[in-house]
Amino acid sequence: MRTIDHVIAGGAGGGGTRSGEVFDPNTGQVQARVTLGVQADLDRAVAAAQGAQPGWAAVNPQRRARVMFRFKELVEANMDALAHLLSSEHGKVIADSKGDIQRGLEVIEFCCGIPHVLKGEYTQGAGPGIDVYSMRQPLGIGAGITPFNFPAMIPMWMFGVAIATGNAFILKPSERDPSVPVRLAELMLEAGAPAGILQVVHGDKEMVDAILDHPAIAAVSFVGSSDIAHYVYRRGVEAGKRVQAMGGAKNHGIVMPDADLDQVVADLAGAAFGSAGERCMALPVVVPVGDRTAEALREKLIPAIAALRVGVSTDAEAHYGPVVNAAHKSRVENWIQTGVDEGAELVVDGRGFTLQGHEQGFFVGPSLFDRVTPQMQSYKEEIFGPVLQIVRAPDFETAVRLPSEHQYGNGVAIFTRNGHAAREFAARVNVGMVGINVPIPVPVAYHSFGGWKRSAFGDTNQHGMEGVKFWTKVKTITQRWPDGTAELPRGAEDGGPARVQDAFVIPTMG
Repeated sequence: MRTIDHVIAGGAGGGGTRSGEVFDPNTGQVQARVTLGVQADLDRAVAAAQGAQPGWAAVNPQRRARVMFRFKELVEANMDALAHLLSSEHGKVIADSKGDIQRGLEVIEFCCGIPHVLKGEYTQGAGPGIDVYSMRQPLGIGAGITPFNFPAMIPMWMFGVAIATGNAFILKPSERDPSVPVRLAELMLEAGAPAGILQVVHGDKEMVDAILDHPAIAAVSFVGSSDIAHYVYRRGVEAGKRVQAMGGAKNHGIVMPDADLDQVVADLAGAAFGSAGERCMALPVVVPVGDRTAEALREKLIPAIAALRVGVSTDAEAHYGPVVNAAHKSRVENWIQTGVDEGAELVVDGRGFTLQGHEQGFFVGPSLFDRVTPQMQSYKEEIFGPVLQIVRAPDFETAVRLPSEHQYGNGVAIFTRNGHAAREFAARVNVGMVGINVPIPVPVAYHSFGGWKRSAFGDTNQHGMEGVKFWTKVKTITQRWPDGTAELPRGAEDGGPARVQDAFVIPTMG
């Protein structure tokens, strides 16, 4: 059976005696084992990072950008193989896997322009003969702890900016689908990054705690559930680290009476059920404004959901594939039962779905609830599966209040033809990312990604300039130069130059 090992100091191998199972979600069978690392493995990775990082930081930004260009080319050349590998461990269909990789590459493209964003600031004549300038310098060693649902995109969000700005990076990916992060590290080495600049260590809570406690790791980026995000943030900050920890979500889609319902339904089919709903930017709650809107939307949703094709990851016609493992399948189905028990109307029941020839696969059919209320636990918590809930709102004010008062504040969308309503909603809603007729409002790579409330802990968002700020520290220099005729402490009689200006040779350019 295949073994998935660490990537430390440019090579594979680890000292851990424990391992975890990696499943094929399409068949329910174990396909590989992943080494679960220990403190000694992390120590080796940190030592390699400490050896490599100073030299990497001294490389000029343009040359670091060239490594990013080469890495991007290598990932694109290996796109098909990476997508199939990703789908085989996660379960998402090939098209979604390619999208996962492509969204990560968009951050790498941003990193190819890193010389521009590292230029710093300069003020001439801040005082009599005084100039002030600033520079951004790397923190040293950073680490990333990433979830199973985007095993390519989220690691690249993190390590791309960290490495481009001169840091070394240690990645702890999810042990559920670790192969693609390993391949990305290998491709970064092939692109020209020194051994020790991007390393991968596998593990569970033991490795997470080791990362959070290690004194040589200056910053940690995390994406996962909110309870774990809060834990990571608190423990990392207590250890003196800079921490950004992105948590869960319960994104709402507001449907105004004037919305194009055919377009809304098409958007919901992908946003609520794509990738089996295992996305923090999925749209699992739809809020039609007014009963007429709700009834019309429901009438259109039922046949659209019935038309969704659930299939294996390699089925080019499938809209989505299985969830990641048996435990997650059970969790999603338990939430469906909770919704029924709470009194919500289960319009479409996705439980008990099986696929011929893949009866042991981790498949969950699409589910639709209506008449869900804000008091229900199934509304308050993140289900993270192919489940769409209709929460009816009598008016616009209620529609603004629902996502604003929810514990999560990752993303929200409004569907309308009314520019004033959209502008008012975007200004007032208490959520970090807003879509206007865009169901999944993930910002492009040169902006930043981050939610509010229990969806994010820390003050800095992912990628874009926010990412550059997170992975660097600012040094500010205030300088004043004498006129060049001042005496050195030792005079010419001691063998030194008589004037400061004579002590330096100005090199020619070239």
